[in-house]
Amino acid sequence: MIRSMLIPKFTSRVLTCTRGSCLLAGRILGPVQPRGHSPLQQSLHGPLVPQSISLVRVSDLSTQKYSVIYTFPYIKGLRALSRLKLLQTGFTVVILPPAYILYLMGKTSFFLVSYTTGVALFAGVMLYTISHFSRRVVGRMYLDQSNSTLKVSHLNFWGRRHDIYLPVSDVMTIGDTGDSVKETILQLKRHSSPQKLYFSLRFGYVVDKQRFEKVFGNF
Repeated sequence: MIRSMLIPKFTSRVLTCTRGSCLLAGRILGPVQPRGHSPLQQSLHGPLVPQSISLVRVSDLSTQKYSVIYTFPYIKGLRALSRLKLLQTGFTVVILPPAYILYLMGKTSFFLVSYTTGVALFAGVMLYTISHFSRRVVGRMYLDQSNSTLKVSHLNFWGRRHDIYLPVSDVMTIGDTGDSVKETILQLKRHSSPQKLYFSLRFGYVVDKQRFEKVFGNF
């Protein structure tokens, strides 16, 4: 009698382990729930989605084949200007402490110290202004083979190339932004974000008009 009572319990445990192994192998044979996270833990930590999934998606976007649909040839000049202002600002900041030390030692005039300080402040303001502008200028735009992902290249603070990947469905057309194709500077806006970039049809070139219109509409 005791043996007959233990056999069903042992059998149910074996079935539970068997189903658990099938769940790990990717084959769910029954309504088995994954263990190890309570509903409270899920609410605190968010959905149980592996971080590797998002990383794989980003890597997939970067490895896709893209075709150029727009290019801004003067982006190289903005890159050189941004790096030049960065070097100039760094140089003025470096020579500023020695100028103050020489002034305290009585080996230089107050006018020279004031002039050096003014140049350093002006260089910092110009660096911020040029960087703020150049980081928002689109250098190139690419479209993938399925016409679903837009790759946008622009500069970062250090004057280096930075690529972002946008769903075409999230990009506003030129008509939706309120701009006119006759304007010199146009906005690259998204539905999901208030941030915007800028491009120009007057100084830039549309390489593939047909595919460009699939993103920004007819012009």
